Amino acid sequence: MNGKKRCEKGTFSPDGMRAEILNPFVHKLELDNAYDKIRTAIFTVILLPFRVIVICYLIVTAWFLACVGLYGLSEDDLRKKPMTGWRRSLKPIICFIGKMSYLAGGMAISIRGRQASRREAPILVVAPHSSFLDSCIVYATRMSSVIVRKESMDNYVGKLINYTQPVYVWRDDPNSRQNTIKEIIERATSKEDWPQVLIFPEGTCTNRSCLITFKPGGFYPGVPVQPVTIRYPNAKDTVTWTWEGPGALKLLWLTLTQVHSSCEIEFLPVYYPNEEEKRNPKLFARNVRDVMAKALGVPVLDYTYDDCRLIAKAKQLGIPGGASIREVAELRGQLKLDIANYEVDLIETGLQGTPRWLTLEQFALRMDVLITVPCSRLYKIFVQQSINLMYFPDYLLATLFILYQHEPLALLIAYGFKIFDGSGTGRLDITSFEELAARTLNLGPEDAHNLFRGADVEKKEYITYDEFVAYATKKPELSFVFARDGSQKVKIQ
Repeated sequence: MNGKKRCEKGTFSPDGMRAEILNPFVHKLELDNAYDKIRTAIFTVILLPFRVIVICYLIVTAWFLACVGLYGLSEDDLRKKPMTGWRRSLKPIICFIGKMSYLAGGMAISIRGRQASRREAPILVVAPHSSFLDSCIVYATRMSSVIVRKESMDNYVGKLINYTQPVYVWRDDPNSRQNTIKEIIERATSKEDWPQVLIFPEGTCTNRSCLITFKPGGFYPGVPVQPVTIRYPNAKDTVTWTWEGPGALKLLWLTLTQVHSSCEIEFLPVYYPNEEEKRNPKLFARNVRDVMAKALGVPVLDYTYDDCRLIAKAKQLGIPGGASIREVAELRGQLKLDIANYEVDLIETGLQGTPRWLTLEQFALRMDVLITVPCSRLYKIFVQQSINLMYFPDYLLATLFILYQHEPLALLIAYGFKIFDGSGTGRLDITSFEELAARTLNLGPEDAHNLFRGADVEKKEYITYDEFVAYATKKPELSFVFARDGSQKVKIQ
């Protein structure tokens, strides 16, 4: 394979300028100096308790008013017609209290532009979606109707969400997607005075480095929409909550111990779809995304919620580079390694004599590519920082996971036996098997040891793939290994 014939393909922003390869699902946040740590510790003691008390008081007050506004109304009533009269007059009060709860936490919300009326734009399109704190947009838009999973309503804040007269998504309903789209269309085209429908079309949280693919659901009505952007222009990003990074409680703690935080909400001009966009919701969504990306000054990437699910599955199984698995696929494409699945050929022809630890130059030579930016970035994902070398089996396993993501996990393990078989005999000793089990089943040393001993019936101190399968098929807790979409961490007795 001739590496000199390879060329890079870039990811482009709406204005045509090449953008850096990004991973929108990773956020790194650490208190990296003594000053930040000391300041956070002090504010945790003297500021955090006061803020929590005030915020709780305000939220309880808003919740109580929502309960009053909903008194005597069933969920069916909320879906049949918009609230009117004294019930609706409580909205400005609840919105004011909601904004004050953010201000009590040290976050000032500033608004630019003008929110269009429902007649001008029945749907508000909000992006990027990067935090649970994005809920402030509900208060900033005068309690617009959100789209929410019905099962998430069974909690304390359910009354506040119900007060927006949301569009429900029923996870257990096989026709949920179609029914949700149908209700959005009915709301958007109704002559009654419903609240505007508010959607986060990305469908998941990102780190705001780009805009990912917009889901078309909110664009099916073919009506004018108003794009709304959210920014958090803070020196330290304590709000981003995505697939790889700090958890919600840590982010909330760090945000509440900042002296001051900001959130900027901007209402962009109403977007009026042309006839082609009305017929093609995906085109409509894509064009609105381009407008918003240009306003934000960020690129667009065709990442989707399915990519998030793939990342979650990779992390659950312990696949090396799991959080960057989508980036690995993108970089392999830029290096043209996806055309002939070069890595599979390497494994099939045998890896004996190939060093497990590689320098960048060795990696490029092994993969028959030039040392370009994509090559360097791909290499860096699998580098062990302590020795500044790539562990080549990790790269191979991540690649195989991408190639065979829809196949049973057993296929990945079968290739894993070949990758970790340094002798070429088709068998693994306990040390090699523990490495493989950690990277494909997310097993700790003890569980992997027990699995090895169970499969090594003859006590030979090694097992073959066939022996692993013979044992695993008898264990109910390992049935997911042979299913097409199963993944979970197992405990081997």
